[in-house]
Amino acid sequence: MLKKDLLELCLLHLMAQGDQYGYDLLRQLHAAFPDTQESAIYAILRGLCRGSFTERCQGEASGGPERKYYRLTEAGSARYGDLLASWRGLREALSALGIQ
Repeated sequence: MLKKDLLELCLLHLMAQGDQYGYDLLRQLHAAFPDTQESAIYAILRGLCRGSFTERCQGEASGGPERKYYRLTEAGSARYGDLLASWRGLREALSALGIQ
């Protein structure tokens, strides 16, 4: 599982908790992966939308432009499950080799 897949897994995990504001997603991922460029995270978000794993919706205006929120779709929930299973398999394989 490569870093892109891990970032995608993390984004889907956060959206599985409920609708997420794009900037909040970026902030949370950047805190966990500080060496990751914002543009890479937004590129993954766009790819998730293109793949119909997420959908973007407009939130209420807060004195500025309308906020863009991201929501997990049914296909996104399935993708999340697949990535989570891959992550667990990788973690078990590394553990079996003694890598903690």
